[in-house]
Amino acid sequence: MEYTVQKLAKLAGVSTRTLRYYDEIGILKPARINSSGYRIYGQNEVDRLQQILFYREMNVGLDKIKAILEQPDFDETEALKTHRAQLLDKRKQLDELIRNVEKSIAHSERRITMTDQEKFEGFKQKMIDENEEKYGTEIREKYGDDKINKSNAKLKGMSEAEMERVNRLAETILVELAEAFETGDPAGDKAQEVAAMHKEWLSTYWDTYSKEAHAGLAQMYVDDERFTAYYDKDQPGLAAFLRDAIVIFTSK
Repeated sequence: MEYTVQKLAKLAGVSTRTLRYYDEIGILKPARINSSGYRIYGQNEVDRLQQILFYREMNVGLDKIKAILEQPDFDETEALKTHRAQLLDKRKQLDELIRNVEKSIAHSERRITMTDQEKFEGFKQKMIDENEEKYGTEIREKYGDDKINKSNAKLKGMSEAEMERVNRLAETILVELAEAFETGDPAGDKAQEVAAMHKEWLSTYWDTYSKEAHAGLAQMYVDDERFTAYYDKDQPGLAAFLRDAIVIFTSK
């Protein structure tokens, strides 16, 4: 079966503009151009488009998708199994939120009593699941299953007030970090205050605190591009500056 741009766009539920853009950036080239100048797509292109859309559903960027699909050892079946596992995780997250909404409705109608902690269980579980999906492999290898499981349990047990406090603290750290960065001195008072706040923030999640683990996490902020991108999104160099400040803080 072969498809023109119009037919493939209709089949896949995307726009013709999207398919033309995919051609331009080289992530999905047509099988051939016919004598009339139309792009023609075959079965291989249909399967590749399916993979692209699955990855996009997981919020993977087009550059990364292209790199994945062009790997010599790319296995389509294994990729589909991974997509299935990730989609099941998303369904689990949605089911948890739906149960939370249903309980909230029952509480609102005075059919049940719902604690403040229960009101946020779905959101906290979603946060845990997203963190596991993004960073689970790396942090479990670095700190072990027991420490991460205890950290997740501690997060799930937080009250609304505790969650609000830790979120405010995280926002304050980013603001203060940007100001400390302007000094250019990770050993300075401002930067060391940020490192101390970062310790406080970590301690709300970690079952136990150690300087070595704190410094190790700071190094991960630089070694792992996903962490680096989070801190450097507005000011390149923030991740490395925070790492340096924490290394100095934990060496005292």
